[in-house]
Amino acid sequence: MVLEVIKAVPYGDWILAAAIVAVFVVASKLFVIFLERVVLRITSKTKTALDDAILKAVKKPLYIGIILAGVFLAIDSLNYVDIYLDAIKAGFTVIWVLLGAYTASRVLKAFFSWYATEIAQKTKTKLDETMMPIIRKILNVFIYAIALMIILKGFGVEITPLVAGLGIGGLAIALALQDSLANLFSGAFMVSDKIIKAGDFIELEGGIKGFVEEIGWRTTKVRTLPNNLVIIPNSKIANSTITDYSAPIEEMSVVVPVGVAYDSDLGKVEKMTIEVAKDTLKNVAGGKKDFEPFIRYNAFGDSNINFSVILRVEKFVDQYLVVHEFIKALKKRYDEEEIEISFPVRKIVQK
Repeated sequence: MVLEVIKAVPYGDWILAAAIVAVFVVASKLFVIFLERVVLRITSKTKTALDDAILKAVKKPLYIGIILAGVFLAIDSLNYVDIYLDAIKAGFTVIWVLLGAYTASRVLKAFFSWYATEIAQKTKTKLDETMMPIIRKILNVFIYAIALMIILKGFGVEITPLVAGLGIGGLAIALALQDSLANLFSGAFMVSDKIIKAGDFIELEGGIKGFVEEIGWRTTKVRTLPNNLVIIPNSKIANSTITDYSAPIEEMSVVVPVGVAYDSDLGKVEKMTIEVAKDTLKNVAGGKKDFEPFIRYNAFGDSNINFSVILRVEKFVDQYLVVHEFIKALKKRYDEEEIEISFPVRKIVQK
């Protein structure tokens, strides 16, 4: 009855259409207020911020969607558009599909933002920060590609050849990006398997040795002791034999080769050497103070009886200063105790 009265007045159809749009605009605003003041208050009390982020992401698309529904109903109520109704429905179908893709994209963005804040910052690698934007972009392309296919199918376009073409194109792209993809997945595997991590001191086949500074999506950066930065493709590291001096713990043993003259008192040598080793570990930065150093005689050399002194340091780079100070102190103590370290001697017998 009310609708008939409205339509009976001049421009009644347009007044009704405007009223429908106004009602839906008000409804959309009320819905947003309900989300903000009721639903978000409930989700804010949960242990995770993910639900809050998702609700905020869908708020705008839902607001737009309600208004679009009102616009469609308003247009549908006009008698003048009957001949264009199919075209209008097709147009709104495109809009609805794009709005759905836009909503999915916003939810995806909310998830990755939450992950970057709550998860990635707690990891010891920058790979998450590097890879997440790339993965997000790939998924966004995938979402809008699906939306495009739905739209094309709605207009009667056969998408099977298109999908096949995309498959061939994807294969070609994959082949072209083979090295980059290999580096990407190698970096992901290194992080997930915890093979190495930032801060580790490693040595690779070929002699590259240094601290891992960063594991990126394509390369790993290693800082050598001379302070040079070596950038290595992840695939090369994944296929290389790695010595990780920081795993399972940074503490490590150091073997120092020494030799004394054949006429030395080996018991006295052992006692003096261990005393010097203990003193070095106790007083030199990086030495393992509670470690009991020891020696092991291992060979009769050309000029000396050879043995090894086993020390212990806190981490790999500490060995250089500890060994340096140990050799200085040991030489001084041997001189004081008249323990000889012989020079190589060759005896020539002439007949």
